[in-house]
Amino acid sequence: MASLPSDFAGQIDAYLDYLASQRRASEHTLTNYRRELRRLVELADPAGPDDITAPRIRAMAGRLHAGGLAPRSVARALSAWRGFFRWRVRLHGAAINPVEGIRPPKAPRPLPKSLGPDAVGQLLDASPDDELEIRDRAMFELLYSSGMRLAEMLSIDLDARLDLAAGEATVTGKRGKTRVVPIGRAAVGALQAWLPVRAQLVPAQERALFVTRTGSRMSQAAVRGRLNRWVQRHGQGAHVHPHMLRHSFASHVLQSSGDLRAVQEMLGHASIQSTQVYTHLDFQHLAKVYDSAHPRARKGK
Repeated sequence: MASLPSDFAGQIDAYLDYLASQRRASEHTLTNYRRELRRLVELADPAGPDDITAPRIRAMAGRLHAGGLAPRSVARALSAWRGFFRWRVRLHGAAINPVEGIRPPKAPRPLPKSLGPDAVGQLLDASPDDELEIRDRAMFELLYSSGMRLAEMLSIDLDARLDLAAGEATVTGKRGKTRVVPIGRAAVGALQAWLPVRAQLVPAQERALFVTRTGSRMSQAAVRGRLNRWVQRHGQGAHVHPHMLRHSFASHVLQSSGDLRAVQEMLGHASIQSTQVYTHLDFQHLAKVYDSAHPRARKGK
């Protein structure tokens, strides 16, 4: 068994030499590992490798995160440290790898961006310029009106599952679960304007609600392209994608009603946690809800 340098920095250098000569690590990898292992030496000072325990590793990772290092960067540091201690255990008889089982802090799940009510109004109130834009407006109104997923919308056929008189549609979501979604008056009107145009484009056997110029069912990529075109012509030039219309629906309904369970049902989320992550409320709205609803918050009570 090869001997190790007695000093911490010397062991780091020996490990990097091993990576370069035995594992054929790239210069980029070596540079990254060197940076993260030097960080380990600084955080552990004056302790040496044999003095570092799992609780100490956990505390050092916490210090990195508290100091502003992103969860992904903390994970990168832990990976480099884990490799170093694994090398000490396997090739040099060290007793433990204190980094095994240590997980980095969870990265916050990014919320999809939404449009404000005024921005949505400006976008959807624009008048179509041609027959295909009549279809486009109907698609975008339906996405925002119902909160359905893009794939759910494109699967809709002209059958009993689409009931414009009742203002609702039955869609099949993830894991084959069906649900009824609302269709608002603006979306119903846009769909009623589209249906006569659609009849001129499709062969008799085609049942898809939304079709291309040649009469085939619209694809997700085609909808994204048409939305981008619509935004450039009728919006403010900002990037908008179909999922933003779904998120805007959820945010606006939740801000107006405060009914998280109802929004969960309309979105087709299996778990309420998904709805809590997917939607957001600003603090001022929460404060207003509290002031108006909580018995101990009402003035004069």
